[in-house]
Amino acid sequence: MIRVTCALIRNEENEILIVQRGEKSDHPFKWEFPGGKVISGENDEDCIIREIREELSMDVVIYKRLEAVEYDYGRKHILLIPFICDTLDELPVLSEHISFRWIDPSLFPEIDFSEADIRVARNFGSEANEKQPGNKEEQPDEEQMVSDDELQEMITRMSMTKQVNWLAVSAKDNPAILQKLMEYSYSANKRLAAHSSWSLSKVFDMNPGLISPLLPAIIGSLSKITNESTERSFLKIVSLSEMTELSEKQHGLLADHCFNRLRSGFSAIAVKAYSMEVIYKLALIYPELANELSASISMLKDDKSAGIIARSRIILKKLDRFGAENETVDN
Repeated sequence: MIRVTCALIRNEENEILIVQRGEKSDHPFKWEFPGGKVISGENDEDCIIREIREELSMDVVIYKRLEAVEYDYGRKHILLIPFICDTLDELPVLSEHISFRWIDPSLFPEIDFSEADIRVARNFGSEANEKQPGNKEEQPDEEQMVSDDELQEMITRMSMTKQVNWLAVSAKDNPAILQKLMEYSYSANKRLAAHSSWSLSKVFDMNPGLISPLLPAIIGSLSKITNESTERSFLKIVSLSEMTELSEKQHGLLADHCFNRLRSGFSAIAVKAYSMEVIYKLALIYPELANELSASISMLKDDKSAGIIARSRIILKKLDRFGAENETVDN
């Protein structure tokens, strides 16, 4: 029996990511939950995190393990271990599949899943309607506060959504922890930096006002960040922030950074997506940026990522509406 893991990855709208196999695969054109085989010496949790990173270039944290599904395809007999996972990365980079979709779990019966994945989808059941843990997460007591080294170790080893939310709640109520998360976001330890910046984005979701004083430092550091996960989390925070509350200097730094990311052939999909959104919001303040943004998006037309294509269309439609509104005002 082959041991295989799969992930039911939720985005912030509680939609689930599904991917489609190619024509020459074992299950041509069937849809499935992404994942892969457990290798020797690897536990199931490490396997699914590795597989999602390799297959989709996405970072996930595990929320819950579901009941395993056993299925005999005849040519192979598998034990499929599903995990509910959360992510900030809504735009996967497909390396083994031909398409992806984010769908509401209520639509699972309409999807042409492979046989084992049909059972996983059925078992998901009430879990699909369960809300992500957030502000109701139990808050830590004073006795739970840890030393700097212990805090770094705890953040580095986090793999569950509830741990990220626990930390975000702690930071919301404890300025010292909030400051530590900011400090760790620049760490050379990529996992520590990624988890810290992710936690900051969760703090922003709970109370944007707590992150507002940190925005100048976040914006000023964007061009120096080498950790892609940290840059992605920081750009997500900025893209959701109120641009009118920032200074002209910060607007300039953001415009330069985001245009550079759009024009770079090495930028991650999520980084480009958030950069488009940031520049669009800046164009509402500085209309002269709209044409430059349209030109930069046009340069992405050869990008083979379905996610970038979809996001580009959304931004271009917004720009068209913005242009039409400006013409109406001028007339």
